Amino acid sequence: MGEILVEVATDVAFAHGVPAQLGISGDALNVAAAAAAAGARVGLLSVLTDDDLGRAIAARIVELGISPDLLKFRTGQQGVYLVHSDPDGQREFSYARSGSVGSSLGPDDVDPAVISAAGAVVAGGIACAISASSRAAVLKAAALAKRFVFDPNFRPRLTSVEDAAAVLLQLAPRAFLVTPSFPGETSALLDCATAVGAAERLRSLGARNVAVTCGAEGVQVEGEGLDSTWIDSIPAPAVVDQTGAGDAFVGTLTARIVLGDTLPVAARYGAAAASLVVGGKGGTGFIPTFEQTRAHAAGPAEGALSSPA
Repeated sequence: MGEILVEVATDVAFAHGVPAQLGISGDALNVAAAAAAAGARVGLLSVLTDDDLGRAIAARIVELGISPDLLKFRTGQQGVYLVHSDPDGQREFSYARSGSVGSSLGPDDVDPAVISAAGAVVAGGIACAISASSRAAVLKAAALAKRFVFDPNFRPRLTSVEDAAAVLLQLAPRAFLVTPSFPGETSALLDCATAVGAAERLRSLGARNVAVTCGAEGVQVEGEGLDSTWIDSIPAPAVVDQTGAGDAFVGTLTARIVLGDTLPVAARYGAAAASLVVGGKGGTGFIPTFEQTRAHAAGPAEGALSSPA
């Protein structure tokens, strides 16, 4: 659940007349697309404009293997972001999303029967930051879900450290899984200097499982009935654009858990999917099939699963 955005991407500096590519993205869509590709049956709870643009976005959602049944259509403006990516995949964003139709998502849009029946519900800090009503919708879903997965996804342009930390502290006790990034989010929101410390802190707050993503290094995993486990990253075959890599990790990880994989195995698949996604342009420019993800995850496995030093 969350906001869907129109993406305007270029690989040159922003300027009048530069070539750009339109796409559909946003963390919620990226997560849903990855989960569907990983084999799960996925619905996306989001609000789109009730016009040609909204219908075009809905068509793209269906193309990605995601059910459109939970989508809402209302009069308003679709959120947009512009992104410049250099050849190393580094990004610079500019957003036009204040008052977007996506931010009108509210508790009344959350169907208790749908949420409670789902194998997992994924939401992020962005959905909590874009409006008070969207945050209330996330809180309602977290209280209803059998497995609530929360990605803090802290964005300083959208919210303050204090508000983002308060949301994390409120949702951690309700979460089946929390997926913060190290060092940025763990330092800012949890005041933890290590990935292990962040995982332990979230577990002490009530989160049942934690997967701390450490960029190109790997993932620190801790959870119910599980020893503290380090999962090595998987080198990317190509780096074009890092947009959506973290979302691909979360979507793939969640899908594979719902489908029966253990947390470490699911996290390994998530890391593999994330390292493949960066080879495409845009948040949903390349979504690997699960066959591709599984083959990539089955690469050099020595040290893939190990206890931290």
